[in-house]
Amino acid sequence: MDADTGAVLLEKNADERMPPSSMSKLMTMYVVFDMLKQGRLRPDQALPVSERAWRMGGSKMFVELGSSIKVEDLARGVIIQSGNDACVVLAEAISGSEQQFAELLNEYGKRIGLKDSNFRNATGWPDPEHRMTCRDLAILASRLIHDFPDHYSIYSERAFRWNDINQENRNPLLGRVPGADGLKTGHTEDAGYGLTGTAKRGERRLILVVNGLPSMRARGEESERLIEWGFREFENVVLFRAADTVEAAPVYLGEAPTVPLVGGKDLVLTLPRQWRRNLQVTLRYNGPIPAPIAKGQEVGQLDIAGQGVPPMVMPLYAGADVGKLGLIPRIPAVISRMVSG
Repeated sequence: MDADTGAVLLEKNADERMPPSSMSKLMTMYVVFDMLKQGRLRPDQALPVSERAWRMGGSKMFVELGSSIKVEDLARGVIIQSGNDACVVLAEAISGSEQQFAELLNEYGKRIGLKDSNFRNATGWPDPEHRMTCRDLAILASRLIHDFPDHYSIYSERAFRWNDINQENRNPLLGRVPGADGLKTGHTEDAGYGLTGTAKRGERRLILVVNGLPSMRARGEESERLIEWGFREFENVVLFRAADTVEAAPVYLGEAPTVPLVGGKDLVLTLPRQWRRNLQVTLRYNGPIPAPIAKGQEVGQLDIAGQGVPPMVMPLYAGADVGKLGLIPRIPAVISRMVSG
């Protein structure tokens, strides 16, 4: 998926609900980052380690029972070391219990547009009701990157040492794929090997989600292959800038004979490299447009389609105010329109 345009370059079973394993820790960190942004948590705030957190199995940060750990260290324990114990420390501090924190995850998920996700814990620990889809993971990754630029850079860190134990980031794209800077791996027996990954080159960022692969090696090779394919075969094309006049549309009974039609924002499309042969753009508006017209008023649309191009509609807006003619000047215009039909 292109992170800026939202264009999906390739999908297979993107809406199939699946066990996301540790990739669901992205949702945990979304909440933690939002708490930091709101000031409800501080990076240097020390959180207590409960016996439940200390006893957590699976991948670990190796927290010590009865100790207190800074939020910034716990964040690295989750992101770099995939620590289930670190997740539980954060969940209990924020919501009182991991179960209540899971309810908070579901609230946040709905808020940011995750349509097919259900969280039962903070870690991705196997649970028959803990499910996400590839599409939801891609949306979540995009929101993490865009909503928390001050914290996102942790995902690119290659290693973290805690309790005299050094652990390397498991993301196979880091250091292997140019521009790779995140996000999170996952693995359980039921889920197989998965990755929600991303890379940025120039102004383009691609987001990749894969799951169910048979080995770490397959995960790394397939992820690299798909990311390279996305950068090689597609490009982002600026069709119009925000202030560009797409068309000067005729105005009926207006103080100006025409009104500029503008997009109001840059129109950037992710298209196959051969886009010029495939793209079809159709301008639609009902003209002449009757005055008065207010700047910013929606007055038309562009229909965009073509082989290999997902259909989309872009609204067009009046680029200027056009007042209505007074009574006397209107008479010739009305007569002219009556004569011409």
